[in-house]
Amino acid sequence: MATNPKDPRARQRRRKRIALWSLVAILAGALLLPLGGYLYVNSVEAAPAQPAGAAAAEQQSNPRANYWRAVREGYEGYTAASGPYTTNVLIQNGGQNWRQVRNGPVAAVLPWVMAAMILGLGMYYVLHGPVKLSSPPSGRSVERWTFNERVLHWYTAVLFILLAITGLSLMLGRALMIPWMGLNAFGAYAGIAIAIHNYLGPLFIVGLILEIAFWVRYAIPKQVDWEWFKAGGGYFGGHAHPSAEKLNAGEKIFVFWLATVVMGIAVSITGIVLDFPNLGFSIQTMQISSIVHGVAAIIYVTIILMHMYLGSIGVNGALDAMTTGRVSAEWAKQHHDLWYQEVGRK
Repeated sequence: MATNPKDPRARQRRRKRIALWSLVAILAGALLLPLGGYLYVNSVEAAPAQPAGAAAAEQQSNPRANYWRAVREGYEGYTAASGPYTTNVLIQNGGQNWRQVRNGPVAAVLPWVMAAMILGLGMYYVLHGPVKLSSPPSGRSVERWTFNERVLHWYTAVLFILLAITGLSLMLGRALMIPWMGLNAFGAYAGIAIAIHNYLGPLFIVGLILEIAFWVRYAIPKQVDWEWFKAGGGYFGGHAHPSAEKLNAGEKIFVFWLATVVMGIAVSITGIVLDFPNLGFSIQTMQISSIVHGVAAIIYVTIILMHMYLGSIGVNGALDAMTTGRVSAEWAKQHHDLWYQEVGRK
């Protein structure tokens, strides 16, 4: 017996199936990044362990082992190579420590943060759908962002996306991309990705500084922001949408101060150190900068993923603000009522 497509129960079953498969797809995608980090760490061949007694005997009787042990400890000698990092140093042992941190906590653990964000946003969308307007649009609209502000936003956003793609693919590419691309193809891609990342980085810093200068006046925390946080932004527990200024508390604290200011400046400073080694930075400074750069970048990307979701499919009408520059009066009143009242007074 054929199922009537207009049957409410059939439609409900179909929606449940779609939601279930959507959740499965989101979970599978979210696991790719941490799985890549795990495979990356475990793809490095471990040196065979040596019995403690044999190691002690070799240390006493093998002069070559003693020689290389001294080299690994950083004792200076003579080398034909010259340069700020190589003169009279045969092995820079800090590189091994850097590799262990970079391939361990940074590449294997932190991608779980991004995976958790992707999974959480996906589950919220499947269970709740987008945030809809509480009243139908009347046709009236207000300007939310000027043309110059929108150009600055998209300039910085496009550069951010390109830098995130190239940076993350270089960090996790060995495990995620080499198995299906091959070494030669990945090597060619990596050369292009490094060039894009290095050359676009300074251009992104310009946009970041201008964004901070443009929008810091909207991001000053106030008492109303604490009330917004206590109500969960109106996204959880059936709370009514709390009052907000032109930027709500989440946009102020997470997107502006934590992501744009703290993580953005950290990524920018460390990126300059890595991009311009000829400025005389020590190799230890560059190694630390590499770790900080990776950690800050992952946190930065994770927060912006939430921002991108809420600014596009997560909240109906939000994308209009950065495409047309205007939002409906009903949207402004529902999501940023204090700002809407200020616009009305002006």
